[in-house]
Amino acid sequence: MPLLGASPVNRAYHFLAHNSAVLPGFLLLVVVSAGWGEETFWRGYLFERLERMFGSSAATKTAVVVLTSVLFGMAHYQGQGRDGVVQAIITGLTFGSIFACTGRLVFVMIAHAAFDVAAILIIYFDVEMRIAHLVFRS
Repeated sequence: MPLLGASPVNRAYHFLAHNSAVLPGFLLLVVVSAGWGEETFWRGYLFERLERMFGSSAATKTAVVVLTSVLFGMAHYQGQGRDGVVQAIITGLTFGSIFACTGRLVFVMIAHAAFDVAAILIIYFDVEMRIAHLVFRS
């Protein structure tokens, strides 16, 4: 996200830094609610409903990936602001494309859970700046 002008530090979740009291519950929450829940709704249910309404051509699949990704991004606004929306749209496009190509929800569920667990651990260990500087040298 620093490439797009966002801070490398995720302020919305920075309360997790070195907070061992909330870490286990939060990890479980992101695996269940994001990895399983969000993917079941955004890529599973909504994708299938829109395809059923408009067909399953390549153009429709592309439009469905874009539409569900934008909606997925907007759903992250309240908790994460503009930067969270942009990140969610990018990951939504990625996960949606994988789902559109494979038709398998399990892949995106695992990818989403892994992405969020990695992000939570990066925040927990308070290494966001260090990792950003490894990847994006200023």
